[in-house]
This record gives sequence, C-alpha cells and structure tokens, in this order.
Amino acid sequence: MPLATRSMNNPVILEAHEPLAARMARSIIAVSAQSLPAAVTDKVKLCLIDLIGCAFESRDLPWSRQAVQIAERGEGGASIIGSPGSFAFGDAAFANAVMGHGLVREDMHSGSISHLGIVVLPALLALAQYRRVSGRDFIAAAVAGYEAGGQVGRAVMDAEVAKIHRPTGITGPVAAAAAGARLLGLSVEQATSAIALGANVTVGFNQWAHTGGSEMFFHAGFAARNAVSAVRLAESGAFASPSALDGEAGLFASLRKRSAASKVELFQGEPEILCVYHKPVPACNFAQTASQAALRIVRDGRSAIDRIASITVRVPRAGTLYPGCDYTGPFAHILQAKMSIQYNVAAALIEGSVSEKNFKLLNDARLHKLIGLMALEVDDAMTQAYPGKQGGEVEVRDTSGATQRLRLEDVVNATPTEVRERFRGAVEAVVGKARAQEIEGCIEGLERSDDAGRLASLLRTPTD
Repeated sequence: MPLATRSMNNPVILEAHEPLAARMARSIIAVSAQSLPAAVTDKVKLCLIDLIGCAFESRDLPWSRQAVQIAERGEGGASIIGSPGSFAFGDAAFANAVMGHGLVREDMHSGSISHLGIVVLPALLALAQYRRVSGRDFIAAAVAGYEAGGQVGRAVMDAEVAKIHRPTGITGPVAAAAAGARLLGLSVEQATSAIALGANVTVGFNQWAHTGGSEMFFHAGFAARNAVSAVRLAESGAFASPSALDGEAGLFASLRKRSAASKVELFQGEPEILCVYHKPVPACNFAQTASQAALRIVRDGRSAIDRIASITVRVPRAGTLYPGCDYTGPFAHILQAKMSIQYNVAAALIEGSVSEKNFKLLNDARLHKLIGLMALEVDDAMTQAYPGKQGGEVEVRDTSGATQRLRLEDVVNATPTEVRERFRGAVEAVVGKARAQEIEGCIEGLERSDDAGRLASLLRTPTD
C-alpha cells in the first residue's frame, strides 16, 4: 500500500519499501521555488554571505592557495572566489569549498555534526554557471541540499561514528548532489542516481584532528567536486543503485546504521536549514560555547591571569569525544589549536576576544600554564540536551579562593549583523567597496534574478 508523505510545499506519493535515495529524490524535486517561507529564503542568503565572506578572508591561507593552484583553467567555466578567469566546474567547486572552510568559521548544523554550506553552496555556484538557472531555483536547491544532508546526518552521525569518519565528508556529497539535482531540474530517476552517486563518493577520516593535518579542509573540496560530477553523470544517463544509501551493502550499512534509514523523512518538520547556526569563533564547533563562556567571564570581571589557580570546563560528552577537541598540546599546527577546547578557553581568557589573533599563541607560556591548570569534564545535563542544545560552562578559581562561573545552555550564534559586517570587511579588502556592495545586493535580490550565475561571476577578481 502506498505511503503518503508531504514535502514542504507539495504532496508526494511514495511507494512502500521504496529505496531511500528514490524517496529523497521525490521530495527534493517537489520543492517549490515559488512558495518558500521568507525565513527560509533569508537563511539561504545569510549562508551565502557567510560562505563568501569566509572564502575571501581565507584566500591567502596555504590550503586555499593549494586548492586554487591545482584548478584547471577553461573558458566558459566557473568562478573561483577571489581569483580571475574561469575554471573547470568541479575544480571551482573544490577550491571554493576549501576556502569556505579555510577559517574553521563556517556554518554549522549540529544535528548532523556537519558543515553543509561549505559543500552545498560551492557546488551550486559552479552548476549555476554550467547551466542558466533562476535565483529562486538556486534558493530552492540550497534548501533541498541542507535538508538532505541534515536528515542523513541526523540518522547516521553520533559521537562514536564521528571519532573515525568526517561527518561533512559523508553528508556533504549526498547533500550537494541532491541540491544540484534540484537546481538543474533533473527527473526523479536522474535525481535518484545523483543522490546514490553522492553516497558512493563520501570521504574523509578524522585522523587529521590528532595531528593538525590539512586534509580536513580538502574533505569539503572533494565532497563539492564529487557532487558536481555526480549530478552531471546522472543528467547524462548514468544509473546508480537506488539502494546505495540503505541497501545491505550501502552507506548506512557501512556505518552500522542501516536500521536508521527509516528515520530520514525530508520536510516533515522545521526545514533543516533553519537549524544551522553561524559561528562567532573561528574554531571547532565543540569549542564554541565554552569559549564564549570564558569570554564573558573576562568581560564580567577579569581575574589576573597570574592569579588563576584552577579552571574547570564542562561540555557535552560529544565534545570530549570528537577527535582533537580534548587536547592539551603541544600545538605544532594552527588547526590543532582551533580544534582544542582547552586552547580556545585559555586563549579567550588571555586575549579577552575570540578572533584569528588567538591562534598566534601556540607557544605562549601563559597559555600553556592555563591549560596545565585546566580540567575538562563531561556534563550530564548538557549531554542529554545535545544536539538540540550545545551547552558549555567555565569555572575559574583564583589563588584567594574566589570563583567565577558562567554556564551557557546553548551555543552563542553570530548574529546576522555580525555575519554581514565580517563579510563586508573581507570582501572589500579584496575587490573594493563598490564590488562588495554589488555582490551583497545580488545576494539580497537573488529570488528576483533570472540568472543565479551572475552572482558567481561577480566573485571573480579582475583579470591581471
């Protein structure tokens, strides 16, 4: 007997026992570009602003330069943010994803432990130059991608899986393939193959977190490039197993989560994109809340650093288990510092801020002294509340016995105003105020545009 479900906008009839990729494809293709809620449209725009700002700001970092360096140039191709000329579509998606991830300040979907925007949006920017599409369809495709990745991630990701597998490397290709299929208007059968191919190119292990390796940044690039290939292959008629996600030898089975496939139901509640938050701190997701608590302690009544006797930091269990988060040094690479909860709390107490300058303290004696006084504990209440809420607590005791304690029940989001301000600063520094305003205006009016590729074209720098 057919099972009935409903997308955000349209009713869709699903066949009983239909493979997950096919069920997802039907929901993805049914998303209406004309009737998305204003809050959803606004969120897509903010995610674009955040991604583009991060990419401009990180364009001179080593991993960003390396990603651009290997990109193949080609007339009629796609734009790489902050670079002149055109590039192969997959290579542009790869480089833009790496740069969007470059600061470790990308958007975050806690329920899937994933950074969906750094894969979905670079893939869509490339595909919007591969085929002319409207801004409304771009927005609808982004919503579809976040939904697919968020739902798959909620089903398969937990602290144990994430100890080994990179969540974004698993959810990202599926999410971006779904988004690309919606953008190009593929049939249900083609979209099913695109999603299934996305499941076949999931990639990324979390060993980098133990050493500070740069592969973390490239996970996003591989995911975006592979998703572009998956969509184009499916459009060309490539057939991939509809049960690539939930079959006996599929993605879910590989993670020992096959039974969780039934949990994936797109657009049955609040759209997943509305569950995304924007990081205020350029560091790991699990370091965010504790860093903000430390910062508030500094602002509410600074204790002299040299008088601190002990520091206790409390976080959800998932924060202590994620590779690299419970790490006290030594810090040979910046990425080790960006992952470490202890480093980020100590740096916030020293600097009274949470910015890139905090990561110039790798060998600072004050920082290592504070880390030596620090205990990281699992908080049971926070663990139970996670991932719905991601709490953090910092307690500082000085040599006189006086104690300052600050508990935050959930992560502190960067506000839309803060996201826009840092976007403007980063983009203006590269292309000037006039072009930055043109880019921002193009994003803000995206739903009225008949050519979403114009936005990607504006992200180039003038030819040398």
